Amino acid sequence: MKQIKVEKDIKIAETLPADFYKNESIFEQAKEKIFVKSWQYIGHENILPININLYPFTFIPNYIDEPLVLVRKYNDSISCLSNVCTHRANIIVHNPSEQKNLRCLYHGRKFNLDGEFKSMPDFEEAENFPRDCENLKSFPISRLGPFLFTSLEPEFNIKKIFDEIANRLSFFKFEKLVERPDLTSEHIVKANWAIYCENYLDPFHIPFVHKELTSVLDINQYKTEIYDNYNLQIGYSKDDEDSFEIPEGNKDFGKKISAYYYWIFPNLMLNFYPWGLSINVIIPINKNRTKVSFIQFMLDESKYDLGAGGLIDKVEREDEFVVEEVSKGLESRYYSTGRFSPTKETAIHHFHSLIAKFINS
Repeated sequence: MKQIKVEKDIKIAETLPADFYKNESIFEQAKEKIFVKSWQYIGHENILPININLYPFTFIPNYIDEPLVLVRKYNDSISCLSNVCTHRANIIVHNPSEQKNLRCLYHGRKFNLDGEFKSMPDFEEAENFPRDCENLKSFPISRLGPFLFTSLEPEFNIKKIFDEIANRLSFFKFEKLVERPDLTSEHIVKANWAIYCENYLDPFHIPFVHKELTSVLDINQYKTEIYDNYNLQIGYSKDDEDSFEIPEGNKDFGKKISAYYYWIFPNLMLNFYPWGLSINVIIPINKNRTKVSFIQFMLDESKYDLGAGGLIDKVEREDEFVVEEVSKGLESRYYSTGRFSPTKETAIHHFHSLIAKFINS
């Protein structure tokens, strides 16, 4: 594949070529060069309750089906290990459970909770055994409050990002968040995953597509901040609409902020509202289909229908419509690339620049 070039100077830069969204080979390269190196959401720490110390899961289900297992060890620390036996590749842990060791049910190979090989029947005569490769591979775990994330081959340090988020939102009560499965939803969008992310990162479209959202947000104050591997969009309340109570000493003290929209490359969105948190995970299915998961955590249900945070479902339907229309338009033989608005599309330019960096690596 040709190198993807996105100029650093947004004033002269062009968007990703249309071929990026349509080419099957590029889609597969994104899997290996972008998503294998990404950080993915595992879940709230309560997936390992007091009577469970093993939790099997897949890195990105139906896309990167790498079998992993969360392990809560004796000191209550949590680690992540490969869930594939190093003998004959059998899956070791099939269901959440409480075990003192990890034992493969195929031939009896045993590992301790650190993933270290302990024993194996009928291998007394094997030479040069055990080797280091008999141990289970481990993967990093990072936390934002009670939320757990992991990466197969991390390209950047997400702990630094989480520390910056926690510092900026020092007033946000992560420890009081309650998961609301009844408000959680999944959507299948007929478009490439990157188109969906671009739309999320695009405040330019809000007054044209989201009339009701525009009525509660002060679009003239809407702000985008760009950082190394993530960015932040800040929505300001209009008039008396609901907003955060930000304490003195915080850099945002005195501002009427109704939403912090954090995006972490490539597919993770953390949307903070006065009512709570919506975690959005964008999962590629194929080059023309994407699954979008909205995972909701509540702080104050009385604020759920207020302000920018009260329009999630309607805004999502509106976004899906335009995203799918863009997907159709990209099939045109007469479209190649576009240009960026230097004032409104800085976050999309940032996204495209990171894609080019990872794909070209």
